[in-house]
This record gives sequence, structure tokens and C-alpha cells, in this order.
Amino acid sequence: MPDNKEPISRSERRELNKENQKKERQQEKEQKKKQKEEAKQQKEKQNDENPKKYRRRILPIWLRIIIVLVICAVALLAGLMIGYGIIGDGNPTDALKIDTWQHIIDIVTKTE
Repeated sequence: MPDNKEPISRSERRELNKENQKKERQQEKEQKKKQKEEAKQQKEKQNDENPKKYRRRILPIWLRIIIVLVICAVALLAGLMIGYGIIGDGNPTDALKIDTWQHIIDIVTKTE
């Protein structure tokens, strides 16, 4: 604000307001930067004090994959036996024989 008591025109007041707003924004930016730096320093300090704890898995990933594949194979065999034995009125163990599948392939490809 000017030191003299003369009335200020509107345009001068607008200019002063703009300048004040710019200064306030710059101060806010500086405060945010300081807060970010402080938070970063605190986080680094905590990381130095508390080293990262690694989670020990009960079952390793490779073992989980093998278990899933085995379960899928068992489900496939169970589905074959149920479909061939119960739904198809055959012997469930016949679904596991190679001769049965060879016969099915011959029927599908129409070879004798």
C-alpha cells in the first residue's frame, strides 16, 4: 500500500491484489516444498531405523503352480470318469484306457 493517503484507482488496487496473490502463491509453494522435504527425510530416517522385513511364504510360488496343475489334472480325470461312467452308462475305469480313446478318435475321424 502506498504511504500517502491519496485515493488509489481501481486498476492500481487490482495490480496490488495481483502482486499480493502472486507472493502468497509463491509462499505456499515454498511451504509445500519444505513439507515434502521434511516428510521425505522422516521417511528415510524410518527406513534406516526399520529395515525392510521380508515375508516368508509357507509354500513357494513354484510349488503353488505344481499344486494347481495337479489339481487340474485330477479334476480332468474325475470329469472323464464321471462323464463316461455315470452319464454315459459305461465303466468309469474304462475312461482311463487308451483303447477307449482310440475307439472314440476312430469314430470322430470315421476310420475303421
